Amino acid sequence: MKTEDKISQQLASNPIIIYMKGIPANPQCGFSAKAVSILNNTGIDYAYVNVLEAPFIREKLPSISHWPTYPQLFVNAELVGGCDIVEAMANDGSLLPLLRQAAADDVQTEGDALSVAEVEKLVKQGIPDAQVYVEGAGCDLSLVVVSEQFTDLTPVKEQQQVLATLKEPLASGKLHAVSVKAYTPDEWRAKQAHNDSGLLQIQG
Repeated sequence: MKTEDKISQQLASNPIIIYMKGIPANPQCGFSAKAVSILNNTGIDYAYVNVLEAPFIREKLPSISHWPTYPQLFVNAELVGGCDIVEAMANDGSLLPLLRQAAADDVQTEGDALSVAEVEKLVKQGIPDAQVYVEGAGCDLSLVVVSEQFTDLTPVKEQQQVLATLKEPLASGKLHAVSVKAYTPDEWRAKQAHNDSGLLQIQG
């Protein structure tokens, strides 16, 4: 998948998404830290992409959004802006209604389909130490799961362990197509050193 297509898919699949340096639990610049602090204070779930781990996205997104710096917050695939604009909107009261509406619209769109956040929660219930990275939306998801529990397991056993956490939604039809890639933390770090995944996570 081209980087432009990956970005388009991420924007289309996530009504609220921030492209930032680092992750919400450990921002790697002050502007990203301030922006995610404001988002966290709203209590509304959002997706995020750590552009430091996705160099192709970091390089390409500014030419798509026409915004040269990070973080970049998008709501319903439209650029809201960077840290200063997010802060100004929070201060004037316009940010929270925008986020609430986007989240409400997303719930209506999803219907019976499982949200990315719900998929992540189910996997972590079964594999408590898991890091879960997601692409796609609705019924068709690609999952990357990183866990120490995969040490010394065969690829089949790894996938079976992940799919077992999603047994109920797969049986009920809330999930139809799920592809799974499983890695130990060491394997994942080695892969990231040589690959730009562009996968995103949900902050709830």
